[in-house]
Amino acid sequence: MTARFGPLLQPEGTLFRLWAPDAEGVSLVLPDGEPMAMAEARDGFFELLIPGARAGQRYRFLVGGQPVPDPASRLQKGDVSGWSVVRGGLPPMRQAAPPRPWHEVVLAELHVGTATAEGSFEALIAKLDHFVACGITAIELMPVADFPGRRNWGYDGVLPFAPEEAYGSPAALRVLVDEAHARGLGVMLDVVYNHFGPEGNFLELYARRFFTEAHRTPWGAAIDLEQPLVRRFFVENALMWLTEYDFDGLRFDAVHAFAPPGGDLLLAEIAEACRAVKPEAWLVLENDHNAARWLERDASGRPRFYTAQWNDDAHHALHVTATGEDSGYYADYAEDALAALGRTLAEGFFHQGDASAHRGGQLRGEVSAHLPPDAFVDFAQNHDQIGNRPHGDRLVGSLAPERLAFLRFLLLMNPAVPLIFQGEEAGLDTPFPFFCDFSGDLAEAVRKGRAEEFSHFFAKASDLPDPLDRGAMELAKLPWDRMTPEALAPFQALTAQRRKMVWPLLASGYRDAELRREVSVLLWRWRFEAGVLCLLANPGTVPSEMAIQPRQDGASIGEVVFDGTHTRLGPWSACAWVERA
Repeated sequence: MTARFGPLLQPEGTLFRLWAPDAEGVSLVLPDGEPMAMAEARDGFFELLIPGARAGQRYRFLVGGQPVPDPASRLQKGDVSGWSVVRGGLPPMRQAAPPRPWHEVVLAELHVGTATAEGSFEALIAKLDHFVACGITAIELMPVADFPGRRNWGYDGVLPFAPEEAYGSPAALRVLVDEAHARGLGVMLDVVYNHFGPEGNFLELYARRFFTEAHRTPWGAAIDLEQPLVRRFFVENALMWLTEYDFDGLRFDAVHAFAPPGGDLLLAEIAEACRAVKPEAWLVLENDHNAARWLERDASGRPRFYTAQWNDDAHHALHVTATGEDSGYYADYAEDALAALGRTLAEGFFHQGDASAHRGGQLRGEVSAHLPPDAFVDFAQNHDQIGNRPHGDRLVGSLAPERLAFLRFLLLMNPAVPLIFQGEEAGLDTPFPFFCDFSGDLAEAVRKGRAEEFSHFFAKASDLPDPLDRGAMELAKLPWDRMTPEALAPFQALTAQRRKMVWPLLASGYRDAELRREVSVLLWRWRFEAGVLCLLANPGTVPSEMAIQPRQDGASIGEVVFDGTHTRLGPWSACAWVERA
């Protein structure tokens, strides 16, 4: 696909382009130069060829007297309102091993700004060997698109083609991906196509049709995905990350917020375009609608559209089971937590066209029981589930060690693709509070909004951590001195067991799953062509048992005793084994 957005390097110079269908005129501005009128081209684009302009050339546009950056800037200097820069080629890719199969993925979600003390792409390279040693096989970077200020989770990006300047250069990001591949690590990137951040987005000045008031989102007017060129903007962005930076896959944030019917068109076009350039790309959705149709497989078992979905249902069931929390969206899973846990690990979604009490009886989801387990990414914690708590506290601060160990066992020994959040491999209690770097009225609006959201937690607003304070991000920096061999050993042991027991089955082809329940004991049996993965668990506070004989060469956690006819499990105990075909 030929790119239509962003500057185009040509033998004689650079062709500057801006899609501004609602502007009367657009000028190009270079440093120390007068504005130069751009010619109106087809489809609402304005263009101007500058002979001799090469990589490194700074530029911006002038619309109605307002300087604006290039929304498709590949490199930005001076933050989102500064100068866009013509980016040259990226460092060449080294010859690396073939991409890792999706079923072998164990994901670690990372925030570049807090994963290391320096908070940069370059500093993260020095930590890659740690992930390999832990049995983690891929890292997933939270969004790195340029955002306002120097501190942000990444979901307030406004220049989706430009890596955040605070993290390093585009070349540094390209080297990070290359160094990961050299170690056998895959790399995913979280991308946000459902909204732009509230500061530094000038699209409404010259491309109002980028948005539609017909649909509203939590961030305001929805992006108008019925516009073909708007969809193309995001398709080109996805292709850039996969081809120019060589990411193995993308995680698409909150696609349930895509405005219909254009949202379905965008999902289809992204999948088709990405698979055309990288057929084995890992394309993962976050989709509260639980639309199983996007996860369907073809006759050979390959994804027709998307590889997998973040399974919030599995998280909620795991969380309710371990913590007993039943407020908000947890209420749907708390009525019978064991049933919710059983169904989500066996079938994927908890809601498969069922009524959600939390949503006022609204029907939610589609049938997912026929999908293979690796169509789902399961997690006990992630950036949302930690960071959206008032203090950004992790489960380790409130759960007994045996419950944490139980959650870790279920996460790594069930056949869905497991994801952990940075530091979880060592059981760190490092908080991950919400933080950003806005200014003026917007900063005060964020403070007020957070205070209102968590008013039931605190007697006064001053008790709530200030998301604008530099210290909020500093709190989230990982203490690498606590990543000790002793702290990492339990996680490493389970990833080794997963490699031995689960990967060969997932590689052989999936058939179906069976769930059996007796009082508080659950038994899952996932059938594959090469055998059956069995997982027996007691997610309860009293001992229980089931008449079953597990193989003795599997893995276990807690108290598991076989007396010849029954297997007795202590509280928060589990075992897993494989029955060969």
